[in-house]
Amino acid sequence: MSLHRPLGTLSDGEDPVRLAPEDAGWSWTGLRVLLLHPGTSRVIETGEFEAFVLPLSGGCVVEVDGLRFELSGRDSVFTRVTDFAYVPRDATVTLSTRDGVEVALPMARCSRRLEPKYGPAEDVPVEVRGAGNATRQVTNFGVPGVWDHADKLNACELITPDGNWSSYPPHKHDEATECEVVNEEIYYFRIAGRDGVNTSRDGFGLHRTYTADGEIDEDVAVRDGDVFLIPRGYHGPCVAAPGYPMYYLNVLAGPADDRSMAFCDDPTHGWVRDTWAATPPDPRCPVTSAKGRVR
Repeated sequence: MSLHRPLGTLSDGEDPVRLAPEDAGWSWTGLRVLLLHPGTSRVIETGEFEAFVLPLSGGCVVEVDGLRFELSGRDSVFTRVTDFAYVPRDATVTLSTRDGVEVALPMARCSRRLEPKYGPAEDVPVEVRGAGNATRQVTNFGVPGVWDHADKLNACELITPDGNWSSYPPHKHDEATECEVVNEEIYYFRIAGRDGVNTSRDGFGLHRTYTADGEIDEDVAVRDGDVFLIPRGYHGPCVAAPGYPMYYLNVLAGPADDRSMAFCDDPTHGWVRDTWAATPPDPRCPVTSAKGRVR
């Protein structure tokens, strides 16, 4: 089974991505990306999955359990931090849009049913991580300690300026040890075109995933809309080609009772992290905020 799923290979009709845990060969983590045309609506049954409703471009209204959340969204993942909603398992969710929307639903199979909840963009922390050409923006909208209203689901967004490296040093989370927990992970990529804002299949990036035993050893070119699955092993770097900024949505879930995104660096390359204190960050980060483009 290929870990790299190019755009179109997971399509369900007009929807760009429909990935259930069974499609990935694992147990917990899933992703849907829906495309709603202007003036249309869609009813989603969550079943045994909790999910975030995360606008990628455009805005929408979310109706669930008698509640109504208006998500203003954004023009592009490269223009601003978005508001979002959490929807529980065993729910009927209606999504509607006036002007059209492309929306991601990162999902996790779970046992507890929580209440729906709105996440305002203004409350989402934006972190600048790394230094030098390993500087990137991490938008921590759905991570433990920031968003604790979830049973199994973890999610965050990354923006890597063109020419930079992210998900580095390579790291893994496939064992329950002192430094890591078991999480299945999805990378969903969007690549900006030459204007740095609008997504395009012209650009590309690079992604690496490998295991110490050599069973997995993949170096792939990723383009706008591609998905990469991380069942186990070290992953990173993700490299944005010069001229083409890279975005990716990380979705993680696993069997641990307490949500965590703990990981272990590859010991061969972990020393690089220690050099960042003496290296200034790339001034292009942060790229976005709740108010819009920063630079």
